Amino acid sequence: MEIKKVVVPVDFGKTSSQLIDYALNLAQQFSADINFCHVVEPSVIVSAGSPDFEEFENMKRSYGLERMADLIENSKSINRNCKGEVLVGDIVDEIVKYARDENADLIVIGTHGAKGLEKLLLGSVAERVVKRSDCPCLVMNPYKHATGSINWQRSTP
Repeated sequence: MEIKKVVVPVDFGKTSSQLIDYALNLAQQFSADINFCHVVEPSVIVSAGSPDFEEFENMKRSYGLERMADLIENSKSINRNCKGEVLVGDIVDEIVKYARDENADLIVIGTHGAKGLEKLLLGSVAERVVKRSDCPCLVMNPYKHATGSINWQRSTP
């Protein structure tokens, strides 16, 4: 099996830099393109349709778009063919669909290490992606790896 395209879902949380660094290095080993995706999950609020709700949803998407632009800009030096997309919908559905649409050969996804009641109540995005994906998945535990070297946040002057 050849690995030519790697999809990496990112949440831009505190461990994202470790996942990004790991995925970029892995893709480099295979001379593969890398596609990042960030999913904005719609909020479940009773007041849907109100101006405040729509403004909040737009802010979440804008934040994702800004972070993704920074990530792509800062990753081009390692993988010049990297690209990224911000999606809206159910996190697992969108990751699996994006990987399928992009003809991914591999998904590299991080885990937050939820245990016990937290995992039972919230479930594991990584676990559900692994179960539903059409392509192989590599689950990376960012808590076990050194701090990443990719700065995906816009630097302030």
